[in-house]
Amino acid sequence: MSLRKRRPTIIDVADRAGVSKSTAARALAGGENILPETRGRVLTAAQAVGYEPNHLAVGMRSGRSGMLGLVIPDIANPFWAEVARGAQDRAAEVGVSLLVFSSDWDPQKEENHLRALRRARVDGAIVNPVSDTLDDLDRFGLPFVLIGSSAERFADVSSVGSNITQAVTLGLDHLVAKGHQAPVLIVGPKSRLARTRFLNAVNRHCIERDVDPAPLLIVDGEYTLEGGREAMLQVLDRPHFGHVCVFAANDMMAIGAMLAVRERGLSCPEDVSILGFDGIPSGAFTFPGLTTIAKPGRDIGARAVESLFDEIEGRPEHGRVYMPCRLIDRGSLADLSREPRQMVG
Repeated sequence: MSLRKRRPTIIDVADRAGVSKSTAARALAGGENILPETRGRVLTAAQAVGYEPNHLAVGMRSGRSGMLGLVIPDIANPFWAEVARGAQDRAAEVGVSLLVFSSDWDPQKEENHLRALRRARVDGAIVNPVSDTLDDLDRFGLPFVLIGSSAERFADVSSVGSNITQAVTLGLDHLVAKGHQAPVLIVGPKSRLARTRFLNAVNRHCIERDVDPAPLLIVDGEYTLEGGREAMLQVLDRPHFGHVCVFAANDMMAIGAMLAVRERGLSCPEDVSILGFDGIPSGAFTFPGLTTIAKPGRDIGARAVESLFDEIEGRPEHGRVYMPCRLIDRGSLADLSREPRQMVG
């Protein structure tokens, strides 16, 4: 005997409510010309038998599936998990489901995910583009909105992301206020646009304050814990004197840098000050707590869903929405503002 129960149908609802199949369908769909008593009886019957609409069938009739897609680059990174949570919560408010894929920064995976979303008949997609062109998205054939640093390459497409210039300025001004004039910059691989945007913002900040950015030490790494650890070890292997200050391009790298500091028998912030970037929740539980520039991950996800709704309804924005970042001041930065300062060599 099979243990799998048959899925209740609209016929089961109609039989229990004592109405025709068409009346039951119109009542569940919110149709007009249905007596309140009849509608109530149908809704009660649907709940009693455990009936749920076949959204695929409804979508084929209405032209909408009630599903959106989200393609993010790294689902293991807590920042992108926050973006996905914000998007999911906003979609759920209007009864829409979200399919989430991780491209792992791989253009081929991104293309495969877009193809899968098209087959799933989603109403639209939110994508952090890995590819350098919009060819795959143009072939997607459905409304879409871009998120993340890479989206700025496509000015004619609606996109949502952090205000990186404002964020970097916020971080550097805070470091200067703490007495750190020449932070070491731990950034991502040269292939990533996020690295270029981060460094451009640093250069702009320095030039506006009549400071030469050329002497700043820049160390490349992967946007991971191990990437930050390895980059920090390179910094500590270099000749230096006095206090070392690091501005990491994301919190994962910053936490990895903390691990490297402890590995070398040093202390944060007594020997090394570290500033992160992203505002992931785990930064609050490091020791010391990680001072960071927090990107509004959940707000980005929610705002991207709203922009996608506009695209689907034919009200496209076709522009960049910049979301401001904020400083979270914890314990990973020493205050050298009242002490004689020495530059990293």
